[in-house]
Amino acid sequence: MGTQAQILLTRQPIFDAHQKVVAYELLCQSESMQQLVSAEDDSLSSAAVLDAYTSISDQGEVKRVPAFISLSFALLKQTGLPGLPKKQVILEFSLKGAEPKEALRNLLPLINEGYRVSVSNVDDPQAFSSLLKLVYLIKISVDGKTPTEIHALRQHLAPWKRPLMATHISDYETLELCVSSKFSLFQGNFLSKPRAMAGQKVKANQVVLIQLLQILGDPKATPEKIEKLILQDPVLTYKLLRIVNSAAYALVREVESVAQAVVLLGLEQVRKWATVISLDAHTGKPEELTRNLLTRAHMCELIAVQQKRQPASSYFMVGMMSGIHLLLDIQQDELLEQLPLADDIKEAISQYSGPLGNILSQVMSYESGEWDKLPADFDGELYENAYRGGLKLTKDSMQALYETTAS
Repeated sequence: MGTQAQILLTRQPIFDAHQKVVAYELLCQSESMQQLVSAEDDSLSSAAVLDAYTSISDQGEVKRVPAFISLSFALLKQTGLPGLPKKQVILEFSLKGAEPKEALRNLLPLINEGYRVSVSNVDDPQAFSSLLKLVYLIKISVDGKTPTEIHALRQHLAPWKRPLMATHISDYETLELCVSSKFSLFQGNFLSKPRAMAGQKVKANQVVLIQLLQILGDPKATPEKIEKLILQDPVLTYKLLRIVNSAAYALVREVESVAQAVVLLGLEQVRKWATVISLDAHTGKPEELTRNLLTRAHMCELIAVQQKRQPASSYFMVGMMSGIHLLLDIQQDELLEQLPLADDIKEAISQYSGPLGNILSQVMSYESGEWDKLPADFDGELYENAYRGGLKLTKDSMQALYETTAS
């Protein structure tokens, strides 16, 4: 699976109470973890590796957020103090099955060295009292817990006055409960569930968005056809022309029509900008949802390009459409029923079938850190590079969008 030095790494967001990303949990394939934390290899343990995964455009500001990295006591004994930048990481340890005095003895050198330490699976807080006074944060899994049990867990750890992170939050109702229970941080796959009830219809303005994404994914679409659809959305038209006429493109003369932009910049550039602007228009949704969708779409396309699959734009479209229902608050099967998408795209999204579905399935397994679902002949280097490339393209485009359209 790739070369010996290849690190398979993905990220999962950690939110504050307003659903803004304040950190990422880095999920690393188990055999890669030692390479990441080993102080001996500067190329792998450098801040540059972390930068690629924790630098984001957040409401127009490029910022770097901390990385949570999960380590075991066994690995800590093996490697000693990790070669990781203290300001960029929070080191996590599970206390499940750990002996309190030994856990304190193992983690004290890290804390004294200036590392922030987070702990989870604290079944008996009193037994770990000395350690809990020193940790940066305590993680609590709320998976399968009732509201009463969640509140009791919160109270159980209150005496140590440490910030608490609720993990394994699977829906918005649980998220709201944890926010009202005064947890500080929140993690889970609640973003992957639409908030709407079954039976909701796609609204008229959303149909335009879907039609636009669809036509932009069609290599045979003419500039005039694209312009006609974009002009139905005045905000999209305005923002697109602002970006095209920005310093980034340094054009000789000002572009005055969308069709002209398509001819001058090419369909690919206009397609990507229109997609970013369209997604960004859905205010009220966590920015991470747009970030995740764009990264997935770019990753699918970058892999298709490397593997010489045609048309690569269809892979971008499949990545995007696989999660667009979350922005529109509608069930995925109902969205696919209501929209005139090509059959191969529908089947790729609903059944992961065909070449499109195969790549989508592997990309989604990669981004969620489910390494065991990837095939034995999986090209780790290709996917890791495509994931990192997708993160960068997403950050750059979201930043450029803000800079060129902020008034």
